[in-house]
Amino acid sequence: MVATVLLSIVAFLGKPYFREQPADPPLHMAVQILILLLGLGSIIWRRTKFAGARLQDIAGLYGVSGLVRALEKTTLQLAVLAAGIAIVGFVATLMTGSDTYTYRAAAVSLLVLIFYYPKKSAWLGTIYRYTDERLEPEPPPPPADFPA
Repeated sequence: MVATVLLSIVAFLGKPYFREQPADPPLHMAVQILILLLGLGSIIWRRTKFAGARLQDIAGLYGVSGLVRALEKTTLQLAVLAAGIAIVGFVATLMTGSDTYTYRAAAVSLLVLIFYYPKKSAWLGTIYRYTDERLEPEPPPPPADFPA
């Protein structure tokens, strides 16, 4: 998220230094299609990595730690993909001199980041669904009655 915001700020502050190029429709369409494909690819990637059967297999093989590791790894991969979307927009801004590419790519990137932001309740629900273990501590056993 930081990279997305920083690239947008750089594009805003650097606007006077960018040389506006004549309109290039093929480049415009290529950038828009690439951003669209990366955005839709993030949806497919998440659906594939968070498939129920896959998470169930991971939980069966590696337990809770493996399941949490898989959730973390997929979330980081999606964050890198969102940063890639922002970078594509910034590179298009450098090529054309138009800062709208950065802003549009940043909007898509932020949507991907916000949509896939990990929530503790969702992760706990996933862990509870695919494992038998609860992460809350077990209450201590009641004290034994002493004979009188």
